[in-house]
Amino acid sequence: MSSSTQTPEVEISHVQEFSAAHRLISPHLSEAENRELYGPCFTDHGHNYVLEVSVRGSVEARTGMVMDLNRLSRLIVERVIARVDHRHLNHDVPFLAGTITTAENVAVAIWGELAASISAYPGCRLHRVRLRESRMNYVDYYGPVLP
Repeated sequence: MSSSTQTPEVEISHVQEFSAAHRLISPHLSEAENRELYGPCFTDHGHNYVLEVSVRGSVEARTGMVMDLNRLSRLIVERVIARVDHRHLNHDVPFLAGTITTAENVAVAIWGELAASISAYPGCRLHRVRLRESRMNYVDYYGPVLP
């Protein structure tokens, strides 16, 4: 591959942490079914989450970057972290209203909060949202399946 004929595509990632409470409860299940399915997570509890956002794109010849990581950091803080940190995800976060706040659903909702803003940067697209709920458990979301 010659740098003069092809622009390399690169993936960059930024990590942020936040602490939040939530309760796993499905309106489609009875109280007994919720208790059985979610166990201790059926009660209010909290996590120290780690959010990793990965962006893909071409390296811009003028800047040598896919996207300025400082801009990516600010975008993540403004669009997500400032709205979820030290909040109760079930009650205090409008973009999660009506959502069963599993890590899976929270990752999908975070994608929704970031995708358009990242796409506004020429040649960039959101590639992955990884949400770590604990040291042992995390979720990866790569966006909606396109037809």
